[in-house]
Amino acid sequence: MDVNIGINSDNRKKSADAVSKLLADTYTLYLKTHGYHWNVEGPHFQQLHDQFMEQYTEMWTAVDELAERVRALGHYAPVSYADMAKLSSLEEETSQPNWQEMVVNLAKGHEQVAKSARDVLRVAEDIGDDATADVVGPRITLHEKTAWMLRATAS
Repeated sequence: MDVNIGINSDNRKKSADAVSKLLADTYTLYLKTHGYHWNVEGPHFQQLHDQFMEQYTEMWTAVDELAERVRALGHYAPVSYADMAKLSSLEEETSQPNWQEMVVNLAKGHEQVAKSARDVLRVAEDIGDDATADVVGPRITLHEKTAWMLRATAS
């Protein structure tokens, strides 16, 4: 069945592609954060363990909302980590950093996801995709705030 939501096919593809990249960035950061939650050690263990859990839980919900937005635009969301890795601008974690490096890495990750979300917002605004803008705007605020809190923790 054709999608007829007031956005032409080419523009829906632009928006879906941009949201898919944000989805991949969010998913990659989710995985990194969850891994850090499992493996954090040091004098701030409990605080960081809890903080990381709060962050990855929020992102787990967000990836579902982003994937559903891609589907509402009439496209398929990426389904494998290989697909996510191709789309993501974030590097996956392959080492075991100390707690301070974890905090810095996550702050940088949230900054990058905020940038990716801002890119999606620009695409959505340019094509009149109000629903995508509504989904993505709060993501920018959340990732910027989380990056700030992590930077403050690293100081």
